[in-house]
Amino acid sequence: MTDSHLVDAVVRAVLAQLVREEEPPCACHAAPQGCCPDRMGRMLGQGAARFGLQAGTNLYPRDIARRIDHTLLKPEATREQIETLCREAREHAFATVCVNPTWVPLCVDLLRGSETAVCTVVGFPLGATLAEVKAYEAQRVVEHGACEVDMVINVGALKSGDLRVVECDIESVTTPCRDAGALSKVIIEAALLTDDEKVTACTLAKAAGADYVKTSTGFGPGGATAADVALMRRVVGAEMGVKAAGGVRDLEGMKAMIAAGATRVGASAGVKIVQQARGEQISTSAPRGY
Repeated sequence: MTDSHLVDAVVRAVLAQLVREEEPPCACHAAPQGCCPDRMGRMLGQGAARFGLQAGTNLYPRDIARRIDHTLLKPEATREQIETLCREAREHAFATVCVNPTWVPLCVDLLRGSETAVCTVVGFPLGATLAEVKAYEAQRVVEHGACEVDMVINVGALKSGDLRVVECDIESVTTPCRDAGALSKVIIEAALLTDDEKVTACTLAKAAGADYVKTSTGFGPGGATAADVALMRRVVGAEMGVKAAGGVRDLEGMKAMIAAGATRVGASAGVKIVQQARGEQISTSAPRGY
């Protein structure tokens, strides 16, 4: 995309959000932007087809599990903890385990033959490294077997208005992922951005060919919010995924993210969430943290 077309796309996306008529909170949930089933018709046009019928409480446990990236990204994570993560992922059939790059080969080996794929992170958690370094990271992790790659954008470049730099930064990861048949997710670190910057970041991710936009690293000043997820969904439309990550600690929190438009949730509390969905007694083991 040329610089002029890129700027035009971003301006149009921002203006579309600025002029959008806000809807009042629904009476049943006190949640804005189409939570209620009565608004389903309007939501369908905004990519909500997958979740419009789930404003209630009846979510199937398997559907819940298949939307979760079972996550352990703490720097002090041990091999034993990663093995436990993979064992839990096999048991509950989570969509992926999300781990730091050093653990990718081990997770690929432990999860071979299961329903769970391996997701990893690039330029994590600050996003402030060189684009060519992110490109090399992405290439290497997919060579080691990662099927999904969550990259952090260059937040400073975005806030400086260097849109072309940000798009090229994202493309440095989306291109090798696409070439290898891996999914790419773009972490915008929403807690650091204004709403206009969130719109711009999502528009750039879409222009760069990403498969998902993602709210947060879990290491920033704030995690996922339903408002941010709803905004991101409106910007990217129905054709991209939206991942909510950071601070989703229970079933109610996950349901709120799904109702807002998330198609994937990153959480370290995946086992607890699935146990709640099944009506089981919650494990007493403490969450490992995102």
